Amino acid sequence: MPNLLNDRPHHECGVFGIYGHPDAAALTALGLHALQHRGQEAAGIVTFDKKHFHAERRMGLVSDTFTKTSVLGRLKGHSAIGHVRYSTTGGTLLRNVQPLFADLALGGFAIAHNGNLTNALSVRLELVKEGAIFQSTSDTETILQLVAKSKKSFTIDRMIDALSQIEGAFALVALTNKELIGVRDPFGIRPLVLGELDGKYILCSETCALDIIGAKFLREIDNGEIVVINESGIESIKPFQKINPRPCIFEYIYFSRPDSYLGGLSIYECRKDFGKQLAIESPTDADYVIPVPDSGVPSAIGYAEHAKIPFELGIIRNHYVGRTFIEPQQSIRALSVKLKHNVNRALIDGKKIILIDDSIVRGTTSTKIIEMLRDAGAKEVHMRITSPPIKFPDFYGIDTPIQEQLLSANNTPDEICDFLKADSISFLSINGLYKAMGHPEGRDPKNPVFTDHCFTGDYPTKLSDNESNEEFSQLSLLSNLE
Repeated sequence: MPNLLNDRPHHECGVFGIYGHPDAAALTALGLHALQHRGQEAAGIVTFDKKHFHAERRMGLVSDTFTKTSVLGRLKGHSAIGHVRYSTTGGTLLRNVQPLFADLALGGFAIAHNGNLTNALSVRLELVKEGAIFQSTSDTETILQLVAKSKKSFTIDRMIDALSQIEGAFALVALTNKELIGVRDPFGIRPLVLGELDGKYILCSETCALDIIGAKFLREIDNGEIVVINESGIESIKPFQKINPRPCIFEYIYFSRPDSYLGGLSIYECRKDFGKQLAIESPTDADYVIPVPDSGVPSAIGYAEHAKIPFELGIIRNHYVGRTFIEPQQSIRALSVKLKHNVNRALIDGKKIILIDDSIVRGTTSTKIIEMLRDAGAKEVHMRITSPPIKFPDFYGIDTPIQEQLLSANNTPDEICDFLKADSISFLSINGLYKAMGHPEGRDPKNPVFTDHCFTGDYPTKLSDNESNEEFSQLSLLSNLE
């Protein structure tokens, strides 16, 4: 049975790196705290003090570990990288917590990675056949092993050699005894930005991580770009074939924090514009527009403003529900949505409601929320989704189910409406999504600006591992240690 608390696209991961600052560990912990929305299962930090590397990797939230003086005191050094994790490849195990570290021929090497590699299993099998010993089930270790295997003389050349052999989505930071390295995949699917604090450079997944430490945003790392930061400054390398960028559309819809900027756009304003566009495409009469908190709030504001219908908080979210809540019995499990959301009954009773959410995956949570609104006396419930129907799974770091479990992949809008027991349902069109993001002609099928395969099935890279079931079955034999 799917976990009703987690019936939505899950976050990928978040990375942070800083070079040459005396408060490197503390600043990294603060940056990871700002990126906590990207992964709540585990966190880790690796530092370097010009002689030794120091590592702390823990299960749980950043605030559970990295606010303690005793822990930060062990993370000595002026350079650091950190990672918050939601597992998409590899299980929820301490050995999969990043940053990963290894002693290589050229010295210590730590790496933290956001995204998924679409040929990691194939490459892993070849490496194992050649004698490589893997310590985790994370696809990130594939990159580490390729760097270790490379015969190149310099670390950056080993990185280029390794990355030229992988496919998929990756934004990563790496720390050596001489430099901090940042890389963004050739399509720029996963985000990575460059900042500066006290004259020291910072790499991180989102601009909100710069804001929390008072750092200045400089620019985004380009698609296919490698930046090398050391005592001499910063160097940009672009070793890969130049292609048009296609950042992940879900960063704008759901993943990034509303106060972040990406691609020169305010995430908050984009989500408001999604709501406005949806109100243009799918108007209906109602007493209130209410969001599914928290991700539906900006879009609901935009919808309400355009429709001239009052915006209200008709659903109150409990922010203190963790992922590890025990659900021992079916009778308790059936109440799981109420652990996270509760209806503002006095507001809802006898009213026509437009319910705004950012997406529907399996539909189980939406069904329970609509049922709660009905129980509270809602006269009508009209569901409005500020993204197109999710019809295809993701292989780039978003934890979506297989296609057979995606509600929109197997049902018409009318069937979805019946399943949810809503009075009506509408999704934002793919062209409307593009229009809301400043592309008035909508989506150009010959030159799509974003990675939008969950809606269109248009995957920008090869899906080597997905094309062969043999790799998956063999990997299960290699990864049976729990």
